Amino acid sequence: MSNDVKESFSSDAPPAPAALAAKVRTLAPSMTRSMQRVAEAVAADPAGCAALTVTGLAELTSTSEATVVRTARILGYPGYRDLRLALAGLAAQQQSGRAPAVTADIAVDDPIADVVAKLAYDEQQTLADTAAGLDTVQLGAAVSALAGARRVDVYGVGASGLVAQDLAQKLLRIGQVAHAHSDPHLAITNAVTLRSGDVAVSITHSGATGDVIEPLRVAFEHGATTIAITGRPDGPVSQYADHILTTSIARESELRPAAMSSRTSQLLVVDCLFVGVAQRSYETAAPALAASYEALAHRHRTAPRGARS
Repeated sequence: MSNDVKESFSSDAPPAPAALAAKVRTLAPSMTRSMQRVAEAVAADPAGCAALTVTGLAELTSTSEATVVRTARILGYPGYRDLRLALAGLAAQQQSGRAPAVTADIAVDDPIADVVAKLAYDEQQTLADTAAGLDTVQLGAAVSALAGARRVDVYGVGASGLVAQDLAQKLLRIGQVAHAHSDPHLAITNAVTLRSGDVAVSITHSGATGDVIEPLRVAFEHGATTIAITGRPDGPVSQYADHILTTSIARESELRPAAMSSRTSQLLVVDCLFVGVAQRSYETAAPALAASYEALAHRHRTAPRGARS
């Protein structure tokens, strides 16, 4: 992808107001400190910042007008005027809705009921952020590549390895040839056999996991179409990705590292890919799903009362 595309990671249209907070959470870690101040200010107080001129926001954040404009562009808006409109829209949405009831991190001494409530809130927010920030143009291109693939290899380690297995298993159930690799040696030795018409998918929250970047690079150099599912679209993995699908950066806590909480957003992207592929290949996917369900149905039937297990 070109540097210009990587810088903004936006499609032709500016992000919807609801996507602004998700964009800030995703892109702020890769910004300069001055740009982070601008991004954090607009996310924290959209109504207040929407009322400011570019000069006013620069003064508020102790930055320059150029920094404010650059931040707006990196967040996906053509200019500051477009960002102000999005801020006004976001403020209106927030005023018409209810404030979240749960926002605190999980503490060691939290009652289990509070843990459930906090985790449920975080999961909901992560899914909403991912959906709001997902580039549907990139998603559509990735679906098209997967639907027409001769073979699909999926790379992931740790928690992302579980997501890689989920994607491969889903594709297998609709008749796709798909394999998940968590062993980096096997991933690379399989990647060298990929060609044009094949697809390689790397799943990495950090965007910098060498064990999944290396096989993606090999697949890329051998002509396969490459897809990265990552929380850091500006990370090293993007160098070898034809299509980049950005996941939300979930809130991190001592008891729930980002690498674990990121799984929720990754699974949403995987489900979007799978449903998209199933739609494109419905005539073959639907019978394949029905056949796999029927093949396993007897394993889920309740045994007669008194029968031995």
